Order: sequence, then C-alpha cells, then structure tokens
Amino acid sequence: MKRLLRAVKPEFGAAFFFLLALNAGAQEFLPGLKEQAVVLNITTRVAENQQELWNATNSKVTLPGRPVSVKLVGENVVMDIQFTPYLRGKGPNVLIAQGQIWVNIPNEGVSYKTTMKTIPLEFGEQIYFFPLGSNPQDSNPRIELQIVLKRYEDVIKESEDPPPDSGTGG
Repeated sequence: MKRLLRAVKPEFGAAFFFLLALNAGAQEFLPGLKEQAVVLNITTRVAENQQELWNATNSKVTLPGRPVSVKLVGENVVMDIQFTPYLRGKGPNVLIAQGQIWVNIPNEGVSYKTTMKTIPLEFGEQIYFFPLGSNPQDSNPRIELQIVLKRYEDVIKESEDPPPDSGTGG
C-alpha cells in the first residue's frame, strides 16, 4: 500500500484533477418506497502533510441494497467505488464498500487493486474510508472519503424546519 501512495505523490498538485460522479436512483419514489429511502452524504478529500489540497461534497438519495458510485479520476489514478447501504432491524446498519483502483506507476506499469469492506454504522454517524490506505505518519498525499448515512425523511424534515431562535429577544 505504501508503494501505491508514493507512486501517486508526484502527480498531486496543480496537474492533478478529480471528477466526482455520484450515481443512484431517482429522487421520485413509488408509493411506500419513500419511507425506506436513505441519503448518503459523501465528502471526498485529498490531503498532504495535514494540508487539504482538494475536496468535494455530494449527497445522493438511494434505496437500501442499491449502490451509490463514486468515481475519482486523476492523472495517474482511477478509483471506482460503490457504497451500498443495508438497513437492519436490530443492530447497526451496514454499508458495503467495493472499490477498484488503477494506478499507473512510472517505469512499472499499471497496478490494479480491488477491495471490499463491510462497515457497520448508525444513522448520522461519520465514517471514513481510505481507498489507498491510511498512514498518519506518512507525508504522502492521501485520499479519504467521509460518509454519513441519513434517513431521507429526516433530511427533508431538517430542510423544512425553521432555523433555531438566536435567543437575542425582541
């Protein structure tokens, strides 16, 4: 894993661009499905030496068992990651993270890696996914995805609620 991170380092900076594509079901639901819908809030971040180089935040509505795809494309790296939420009646919900990563290593060729992780999570809990691994002591750039799962109905209710009173009186 360290080798992959080092191979990516020279390409980060002004010449390195990401495209973030989130794909999931439409936000119009058949009767009865709206109550099952969930929202995945995904923040993608590239950092080096505690300094943020790039970030993007997106939200996507989906149904349990239906994946949300994140695609990151850089000068020498392509990541295609799918997050599939599953709701459980008892115990924590589960998020399945499946990733495919291609890294072009100079003078060595293309390296391919695939991952699959099962991540338990509660509604509103922030989790972090590191497709290239995470080593806090390493000064190489790292890519991290922060994911928060929410109920669709709760997100709609939050957007309709008026902001709280500032308590300044009047």
